[in-house]
Amino acid sequence: MGGDGGGGGGGVGGIVLDCSVLLAAEVDENGNPSLSIGAQYLLPKLRYSNIPTGISYGLGLSANKVSLLERIAKLYSFHRFIMNASSVDDTVNEIALAWHEAGGRFLYVASTCNENLSLRLISHGWFIIILRSLGQELAEGIRSGEIDNSSVIYIDKLEELPSTICHFNRKVMGNDHVTVGYIMKPSREADFAKRGAFPWYPTESGLIFMPITFELNVSSQLEEVDVILHKSTDEIISVEKGISSEFLDKITYTRGIQELERYIESHPFVGIVDPLNKIVPVLDRLQIQQILLDLGNLNMEARCKIRGPHFLKVDNFDEADLAERLLAAKLTPPSIVKPQVACGVPDAHSMAIVFRAQDYSSLNVPLPAVVQEFVDHSCTIFKFYVLGERIFYAVKKSIPNANSLAKLSEKNGLKPLLFDSLKSLPDAKENEDHQKTSHLQLDLALATDAACWLRKRLDLTIFGFDVVIQETTGDHVIVDVNYLPSFKEVPDDVAIPAFWEAIKSKYKLRRINEATGAAS
Repeated sequence: MGGDGGGGGGGVGGIVLDCSVLLAAEVDENGNPSLSIGAQYLLPKLRYSNIPTGISYGLGLSANKVSLLERIAKLYSFHRFIMNASSVDDTVNEIALAWHEAGGRFLYVASTCNENLSLRLISHGWFIIILRSLGQELAEGIRSGEIDNSSVIYIDKLEELPSTICHFNRKVMGNDHVTVGYIMKPSREADFAKRGAFPWYPTESGLIFMPITFELNVSSQLEEVDVILHKSTDEIISVEKGISSEFLDKITYTRGIQELERYIESHPFVGIVDPLNKIVPVLDRLQIQQILLDLGNLNMEARCKIRGPHFLKVDNFDEADLAERLLAAKLTPPSIVKPQVACGVPDAHSMAIVFRAQDYSSLNVPLPAVVQEFVDHSCTIFKFYVLGERIFYAVKKSIPNANSLAKLSEKNGLKPLLFDSLKSLPDAKENEDHQKTSHLQLDLALATDAACWLRKRLDLTIFGFDVVIQETTGDHVIVDVNYLPSFKEVPDDVAIPAFWEAIKSKYKLRRINEATGAAS
């Protein structure tokens, strides 16, 4: 590339952030410099964007600010550059050497448009992005026509940079690439991003990812997007049961997801992984159990059985005929009790294992609840992941068998074991159950058939389900189904390309539906 940051007609190949857009105007409570709110939002995303990123500052910056920027650069694996108008050509060459494999156009993001600096950068094929909220004045060079205004882009917030880059890429690279706008909570986004799942530069399958923030207008961001990827279960405020329905049918989302819903309604051909109405059954443990009843259609005499667990919905643990209803549902202690709401609310994972029938009374599990058969499965669970047409599985350690758990509970008078399934599972700290796994043989063909069946029945692109094998019968029991799982047990070099391909396939389906006039 030499000293040229143009790199031909490619998209954004590198980003240099001037310290003026990173440092907050005010010092912290100890009098030390700190990062702006926009920088705190942006930097973690840039770290795994697959776009080379650097931080620049002048020679006259104070030592404590330089120290902060050095720490930030080290934390996020960014480069550091000295950017002065007098030595800009040397800096451009230094950046070109550091990022010689990047290709594409380089962007310089600052709070003001330094005329001399900007002219030199533009002459090397760079583009200038000015954070207008900090630098309101139009540069003299632009007013006079010395600086090509088409090479300068103004934004109001640093949070706009992702959509600005996306717009730039679409303009320069054309429509040959598919832009995926993704919405999920920061911790989940970080888990995916650090595995390379959300690059801002095109993947081999032609996908460019763009984070959507609720701090900006959602609709304007989605105008840059071909496919929406969301984990809307992170954005649920409340879930209620309708008066006329046994199932959950009133879901209240955050303002941002409500804005997303309105956008989807007015843009029926936008690709979405997956439509919000399609994930409703996964939110409802009772509805999923009802769906799993139809798994029996897959069973044949020549092989073992795949099924859901026996279950019963309970609205009141003190109801007089509960014992009779449990027996009729083939439920005898021990049983595992779960809230009907499967995710999205604080107590959705507050569960209990009950060892005696009398202990259902006043049980501290949110109602309505689902009482589910406890399956002895030798402390082994098979986690299946469906990514479009690809199916993967992993074997993990699980809850011990009932006898081992009963020994643990005996210390407390056999009272129910209460736990949060997201934090920790009951553990008898014994290996005897796990050592029995050799005789539990997974029928992979049967489980794969179930995965394909669920994909069609639920009409979901990316989901997961858990299978345990009953010790006494060999039955394969599906005990949980979840939407957009992390699939972190599958090696990244296999799972991430499959993840991308699933999204790309959804986009292709959208294009077909758009051509035929049938919204997906």
